[in-house]
Amino acid sequence: MKRVRLAAASLTIALALLAGCASDRVVAPGEMRGGMMTDWYSHKTLYTFDRDTANPPVSNCTGECLVRWPPFRPAEGERSRGDWTTFKRADGSMQWAYQGKPVYFFAGDQKTGDKAGDGVNGVWRVIK
Repeated sequence: MKRVRLAAASLTIALALLAGCASDRVVAPGEMRGGMMTDWYSHKTLYTFDRDTANPPVSNCTGECLVRWPPFRPAEGERSRGDWTTFKRADGSMQWAYQGKPVYFFAGDQKTGDKAGDGVNGVWRVIK
C-alpha cells in the first residue's frame, strides 16, 4: 500500500512540474518568410512604427491607431528570446518588441503574404 501511495505522489508531482513548464515557454514568436518577418502562429506580416522608441520600448500607437495597427501580444506564459522581448504598454497590457521596437499587425492584411501596411503614412515598416 505504501508503494501505491508513493507512486501516486510521485506521479502527482511529475504532472505538476510538467504543467508548470508547459505554461512558461521561451519562444521566438516571429520568423522570416518571403523576406519579411511574420508571426509564428498565423504567418501574418509584422510591422514597426517609426514614432515608437526602443531601449526601453515605448508604443506611441494609441487610441484609434490601435484599430488599424493591433499590437502583437504575447500569449500567456511566453517569455523573451534573442531579439524578441516583451514590454508593458501604458495601458498595462503586454506587447512583443523586436530589437527593442514594438511590433504590430496591420488590420488591412487579410492573409499570409499581405503587406499592405508597408510605408503607410511614411511611418509604418515591414520588419525585414
